[in-house]
Order: sequence, then C-alpha cells, then structure tokens
Amino acid sequence: MNDIQIAQSIPLQPIEQIAAKAGIKSDVLELYGKYKAKVDLQQINLNKEPGKLVLVTAMTPTRYGEGKSTVTVGLLDGLCQIGKNAIGCLREPSMGPVFGLKGGATGGGYSQVVPMEDINLHFTGDMH
Repeated sequence: MNDIQIAQSIPLQPIEQIAAKAGIKSDVLELYGKYKAKVDLQQINLNKEPGKLVLVTAMTPTRYGEGKSTVTVGLLDGLCQIGKNAIGCLREPSMGPVFGLKGGATGGGYSQVVPMEDINLHFTGDMH
C-alpha cells in the first residue's frame, strides 16, 4: 500500500478524544470539523511539572523520502510505547506537496499524521 492508501485505511478518532488523552479539555479547543483543532494556549494550565523537548529539524531524507515528520511520528510512537506521555507538534506544510515538488508534513508509511489530504491542502487556513 502507498502512503495515501494507508492513511485512508485507518479509522480516525475524534480530536476531542485525542485531546482528552493528552489532558487537554475540550473547552480550550477551536474545532475544525471532527478530526482537527487548534489549542488556545492561553487557556492551558502551565503550572505542571516541566516536560522535555525534542526538536527534529534539518535532516536529510532517506532515498525513500522519510524525513522530519516521519522521524517525529516514529519517535512519538516509541516514547508512548515505553510509557511516556508524549505529544508532537508539526508545522503546516508549504504548497510543495500540492504541486508534487516535495513530501507533505504528514510522515509516511505507518508513521503518519492524518487526515493527510486536509493537512497538505491548507489544514486550518493559516497560510491564507
């Protein structure tokens, strides 16, 4: 299966359920449909134990195209697998994926962020 077939074969969970798993209450979410949302960071309680930050940046993709997003998703999956409470933040992609010039910001294979089509086609409209 190619990346889009894999992405479309996975049943999506509502973003409110995913946010709840991360301890984010639904009243701080700005919903963009059932599966996407922005988080109002000014409403988040930051009086928690400090976490760790791992920055994945400026790597050269493999010959199969795996790059920063795929590594980030794989790292998050691994951290969660060993019992760590991990969450990722990916940037909105440029228009490169739409014009076939580069990969999207969604990862690849079984390490993807979905819904791939929405993310690569302007996500929440911020870049407009």
